Amino acid sequence: MQNTLVSPGVAIVQPRSYINATNAAEFQHQLTTAVSPPQVSSLLVDMKQVEYIDSAGLMALVTALNAAQRLKRRFSLCCVSPSVRMIFELTQLDRAFEMFESREAYEAAQPVGFN
Repeated sequence: MQNTLVSPGVAIVQPRSYINATNAAEFQHQLTTAVSPPQVSSLLVDMKQVEYIDSAGLMALVTALNAAQRLKRRFSLCCVSPSVRMIFELTQLDRAFEMFESREAYEAAQPVGFN
């Protein structure tokens, strides 16, 4: 369903296709596992290949965001398609998540020495 890549201090999760009730628990587990190691200071979810997300998928993201906040980790989304972004806007979750147009925009927004 997705990959986890780790660059210095940043875990990157790349979900694919649909995030729904069928795979949301697995997705949530992967996110919370990716953000947990002490060497990880930031989690980036690259949504480039996500075609659809339902309420279970949104809940998985919110749960992982809460875990990241408890651990004082940065949690961001990037490459959210217009149709998926609309779901975030309708639920007002676009206000809860730090969202970037691209990975490059995310990297440009990294504070100096942040990793």
